[in-house]
Amino acid sequence: MSIFDLEVFFPGQDLRNPFQSYLGNWRGVRIFLFSGMKFGADRIFALSIMPLLGIFCVLLLCLNPFLNPGPLFYSQVRMGKNRRAFRMIKFRSMSTALGRSRAHDAGLEESRITPLGRFLRKHRIDELPNMINVLRGEMSVIGPRPDAWSHAKHYCREVPLYDRRFAVRPGITGLAQVETGYADGKDATMLKAEKDLHYIRNYGFRQEARIVRKTFRVVFTGHGAR
Repeated sequence: MSIFDLEVFFPGQDLRNPFQSYLGNWRGVRIFLFSGMKFGADRIFALSIMPLLGIFCVLLLCLNPFLNPGPLFYSQVRMGKNRRAFRMIKFRSMSTALGRSRAHDAGLEESRITPLGRFLRKHRIDELPNMINVLRGEMSVIGPRPDAWSHAKHYCREVPLYDRRFAVRPGITGLAQVETGYADGKDATMLKAEKDLHYIRNYGFRQEARIVRKTFRVVFTGHGAR
């Protein structure tokens, strides 16, 4: 873990001796153990979801020609842990827009969301293929939601505390997602960054359990979907 990461987990502490700061107190040991267990649990959970992902792939291959014409998957370069780029995979929920890239300050192009895509987005089914990214070690099940690469670069410059979210792996669901919903624009991104920092500074089993409970509510009600 880098000095930058330690500053996020231990704000206001003397970090001139990182090893002592990290492992020299009980919170540091808990974070160390929790991070290892979380990484293993992510992989196990993602593997268990693969059959469900396969079922949805077959269903969507049958339905897409009528309700969501185009490719099954959509992928986009996102910014992950330590600001590393990775390609995130989703079920496509919008009509294709060749050669176009949405600006960081542009609103969501809701007119491009297909009828089937709207259902997928409402219940977060479009994010099931993110489990492939979890198996690759690029994402976690729970963590800050990754933004598009170009958007993230802009927010790192313009949004206070935004860059601190890269101390952990990005997630499929997270505190900001279940409490504030879809973040669109600078003000919403600032709130998201605050929630992400709160998540990191309270890293542990209890908070993960709360996020899991709230995620089930989001999935079944469609709260915060766009």
